[in-house]
Amino acid sequence: MSEKFYLADEKEILEGITTDVYFLRTEEILKKRGINPRVVAEVSTTSQTWGILCGVQEVLNLMEGKNVNIYGMDDGCFFRGGEPVMVIEGNYLDFCVYETAILGFLCHASGIATKTARMKLYAGESKILSFGTRRLHPAIAPFIEKCAYIGGADGFSNVSAERFLNMKSAGTMPHALIICMGDQKEAWKAFDEIISEDVPRILLCDTYYDEKTEVIMALETLGERVQAIRIDTPKSRRGDIRSILSEIRWEMQLRGFENVKIVLSGGVEEEDVKKLRDLVDIFGIGTSIASAPPIDFALDIVEVEGKPSAKRGKKGGRKQLYRNMETLEDFVLPYGRAPPEGTEEMLKPLMIEGEILRPQRIEEARERALSYIRKLSELEPSVQGTLR
Repeated sequence: MSEKFYLADEKEILEGITTDVYFLRTEEILKKRGINPRVVAEVSTTSQTWGILCGVQEVLNLMEGKNVNIYGMDDGCFFRGGEPVMVIEGNYLDFCVYETAILGFLCHASGIATKTARMKLYAGESKILSFGTRRLHPAIAPFIEKCAYIGGADGFSNVSAERFLNMKSAGTMPHALIICMGDQKEAWKAFDEIISEDVPRILLCDTYYDEKTEVIMALETLGERVQAIRIDTPKSRRGDIRSILSEIRWEMQLRGFENVKIVLSGGVEEEDVKKLRDLVDIFGIGTSIASAPPIDFALDIVEVEGKPSAKRGKKGGRKQLYRNMETLEDFVLPYGRAPPEGTEEMLKPLMIEGEILRPQRIEEARERALSYIRKLSELEPSVQGTLR
């Protein structure tokens, strides 16, 4: 346990110490009574929304070497509320104390991936970058960026994620640089003179003056070297941001800078992306992605010793999920029933007797999520509406 930062380390997670105490009490009682049934447990959410599953690899890493079978969707898969996304089969005491960590991985990761996927869907041809790790505990910064990347983010800002994602972090200058130098022009020129040429010349243009005024100043200062301008005005100071961006685009085109891109950051939400994607080339999205609400997954026993058994509000018995990949129509059926024609089995064997069968590779998960986002964008509005 990290004493300075109140962190559980990998060893403590793998040993089941990061559990809720009532699982330890359940374990103690069952052991003393000699009860350890073979069960089937499902992970699902009652939320009436769609999402992108993430955190599967972390679950597999947690359960590796333990005598359990896991079936489920892959990282990056689209899911709906009410559908099983993962099934765990084994003697209950083999995974009892790990429920807290299993759900923690899936709920948190899927929340971030889902919010990112929604932003990516609404952004159309515009790009989105994950800028929000400063809103969360620094120890999980790489995890946040990984989940956002799988969900469709085109880049990320936190340097610690570079070694996991095998790509460079994105970002240019903060207001602090300009304030420390005391002058926008001097800060822009210093950035251009000192920072490596492989870093895009994106100039922050809203520190002291009106946004349009600073954009014109930036263009006059660095001319053709300007690749993009960034507007980071907080919502409290924005006014009509669409009008501001329209004015900026007009002034840039008037001066022959048609190819200079606009980057918008600072409190960007889903509605902003929807309304501004025709004006904004790149959205830098912080809190909305990094602090996305977790998906409210639950893990429930649905079968004991081969017999259906579930608490009220849950459907008993093991199930399989089938999907028509063209229409994204889903069918949840009792396990073993014949699949509907033209559908694909979604709950695939991920782990058998503690051996990982389907490692979840980040790039494959990202492409899977992007393929679903593309499919969602092709659906009729009426169908999208039912997905919420």
